[in-house]
This record gives sequence, C-alpha cells and structure tokens, in this order.
Amino acid sequence: MPENESTEAKTEAKTDAKPEPLVDETPVVTQHEANGVAYTVTTGRMPLRDEEGQIVAQVFYIAYTKDGADADRPLMFSFNGGPGSPSIWLHLGALAPKRVPMNEDGSLPPPPYRLVDNEASWFEFTDLVFIDPVGTGYSRAKTAKDAEPYWSVKGDIESVGEFIRLYLTRNSRWSSPLYMVGESYGTTRAAGLAGHLVDRGVAFSGIVLVSSILNFQTARFNKGNDLPYVLFLPTYTATAWYHGRLHGGQREPLKDWLVQAEAFAGGRYPSALAAGDRLDTEERKQVADELVRLTGLSHKYVEEVDLRVNIHGFCKELLRDQRRTVGRLDSRVKGFEDTQKWHTETPDHDPSMSALMPPYTAAFSQYVRQSLGYETDLRYEIFGGIKKPWDWGSAGDGHPDTSEALRAALAKNPHMKVYIASGFYDLATPYFATEYTLAHLGLDPSLRANVRTSEFEGGHMMYTHVPSLVRLRDEVAEFVRGR
Repeated sequence: MPENESTEAKTEAKTDAKPEPLVDETPVVTQHEANGVAYTVTTGRMPLRDEEGQIVAQVFYIAYTKDGADADRPLMFSFNGGPGSPSIWLHLGALAPKRVPMNEDGSLPPPPYRLVDNEASWFEFTDLVFIDPVGTGYSRAKTAKDAEPYWSVKGDIESVGEFIRLYLTRNSRWSSPLYMVGESYGTTRAAGLAGHLVDRGVAFSGIVLVSSILNFQTARFNKGNDLPYVLFLPTYTATAWYHGRLHGGQREPLKDWLVQAEAFAGGRYPSALAAGDRLDTEERKQVADELVRLTGLSHKYVEEVDLRVNIHGFCKELLRDQRRTVGRLDSRVKGFEDTQKWHTETPDHDPSMSALMPPYTAAFSQYVRQSLGYETDLRYEIFGGIKKPWDWGSAGDGHPDTSEALRAALAKNPHMKVYIASGFYDLATPYFATEYTLAHLGLDPSLRANVRTSEFEGGHMMYTHVPSLVRLRDEVAEFVRGR
C-alpha cells in the first residue's frame, strides 16, 4: 500500500475509534515509616460519573494516613492552583513527610534533584489527601468534550467537591475533623468549596489559605481598575528593599518601610488615581515622588506609566540597569533574559517559576513510581493539561470572586476557622490584597476572630525558605489543635 494511503487509513481508523471506557481503578497501597511512625500511602484515581453512572473522568490522588490512629485524627485535603496546577507544590514543598530542597533564596539548586526528610511535615498532626483536579497531574477525562465542564470556576468546585464526598464515603472518614488547604487559585477553590459543601452536609473545622486570592479584582490590571496598583505597592516596596533599591538602602527594617507603603496605599495614592486627569500638577508631582521613594523606580518610568506600575513592568524595570529581572512568584529571585530583549517592557519568563519546575518535576516523577509504586506512562501534567481557556463565569458578574462563598460558609458554620499565610515577596497574590479582601468580606463582627493572618519572609511558596517552612508548620499545627 502506498505510504500516503497507509497514513490516511490510519488517520481514519484513529478518528473512527471510540475512546476506551474508563474503569474504577484499584489504588496502590504502600507502607512507610518516618521518625518511628508507621503510615500508609494510597495512590490512585477516583472515578467521576455522569448522570447515567458512566465514568467520565478520573481524579488522581495521594493519601497519607497514620497507622493505628485514633478515630478523631484530623483529615486535610490539599490542592494547588493555576488553574491548571496539580498538588505537587504543597505536597513536596511543605506538607508531606518528604520534601524538595531549594536554595534559601528560592533560586534553582544544581541537579540532580532529590527528596529529603521533611523536618516540618504537617503529617505530624493530620492525615493528608493531595488532589489533582481534572486536567492536572495524572487526572484525565474520557474525552476532550468530557473534560471541558471541569475547566471552569463552577465545574472545578463541583468536581473536587464530589471527590471529597467519595473519599469520605469510601474511607469511612465522615466523622473525622475535616480541613482543607489550598494555595493560590487553590484558595479560590477552597473558599468556593467551603460554601458549596456546607450546603451538602460537609462542614469543615478549618481552612488554610496559602498565598490567597479570592477576589480577582485585586489582581487584574485592567483599564479602569486602579485597585491592583494600590494593593501591589507594599510588595513592590518589600522587593525594592530586598534588592537594596530604596533610598537609604536596607538600614531601616523592612517592617518600617511596609508601614509607610501601606499608609500611602491606604490613603493618598488611591485618591490620586481616582482623580485621573483632574489631579493637579503639584499633587501629581508629590505622589510621583512618593512612588519613586517606595518602589526604587525612576521618576521617568513612574511618569511614563501615569503613576500606575503594573506587576510585569515592575519585574522588568526594577533591576534593568543590572540587566536582571525579578520573579513574580518570588521577587527575591533574579532572572537572566535574552540580551536582545532588554528593550521590552515585560520579562519573557518568571525566573522564580523556572527555578521550581525541574526539581519538583524530577523528584515527584521518581518518587511516585519508585516509592509509591504507581506505574504509568502518562505525563504528569504541570500547567499543560488544560486545553481550553478557563471559564471564569459570566462577564456580567464582574471579576471572579469566591469571597462571598467563604463568608456564607462562616455564617452557616460559625465553628469553622480560617488561617491565611502570605509572603512579603509574593507578586502573584500580594499580602495587602488579601487584607483588602478580608476587610470587605462583610463578616459579622462575632466571626472576625475566626480568621487569622500571618506574613512570612518568602514568596508565593514561602515554604521554600526553611525558617518560613518551620514557622508555617508550627502555626498550622496550633490552628488545627485549636490553640
């Protein structure tokens, strides 16, 4: 048969072939020990079914349970964000008995990459279940069409909620104290899940939000939305302080600079932006001078952007004279770029994200097959598995926002506690934006004490900084134990 006919026949056969039916997998169970504590790791894929009972998707998970534990041992569900990220970062960065070591400043360590014992594992005080939503990790839908409903704010919350229900049922954990931890978009999901599941009989004892974003108006640099310029400012100040770009260098403590930045961002700066073209010349000059002082940027640049410094411009501009950029996820990290691209306004990559990918990918790929016994040739998808734009909901509803779901969950379950961790050098979900969102929740005054916040000397994944890793574990342990 001629080569072209063979190719056409194969293509036709492939097109006509029906997808293989998904089956309810038997999970892989392995036994382990750490610091004299025996535990079981269960690795597998949980089925999601349609209304006819057919499996349309499978959700990959890894569960750590302490052997011989009391019935009242807490259970914590964990996931990361993106959307499009699997649970790898919280899993092997902070929570599990093993972790991926990074350089203290968040930069890339030399290969080869490995896991080490985690001296600050959360497994000490809770069982852990790591969830990879559909399209991330090894989680897959039967067909591309079947996958699409899961790639939306609503569908994502519903599918992860269904996974949690199934896990509680199949493992008889309905009577356990229940917790969730989400990071980045995972905090958006966690807040939405708290509201979604409480109406379905699942009440959480507590929620941990790491690098929180609930209201996307606080982070979308859209024309007409001045809020992000204001809320990112204190993190610009922290970054400039770290890199020695503020007048007076690092002689003044970071906290002193942040107090000044927060005061400016809480008063004079938003008023100036709200005035628009009505801002008089003298006031404009004074505001520009203060922006220069608090960001380490030049007068020329601040004027060129009309007093509005967006995140990508800041990352490119702060160290332009050194031919370096700073990271978005962790602004302590410096980046190199193509020497032909220094004239551009934004970085061509995030050096802090580039530093994380190789160590975590390599360490996980070895660990899941060798230590956990889960053997598959599937690609473990990290940001590449979602094949269509995320459905953020109706544009008529404004910016995506799950803060109301969190408020409603607290109102319906006033026993639930919330702990929020933020990094001073996080330019993806700045700590001051989190404070703004919390201040606008509209919580009943009697519930405000249910929410606790804490800031760390790190970036988006503050746990790559070992002192922050340890303090985060200690504070979450107190949170779970009710101290």
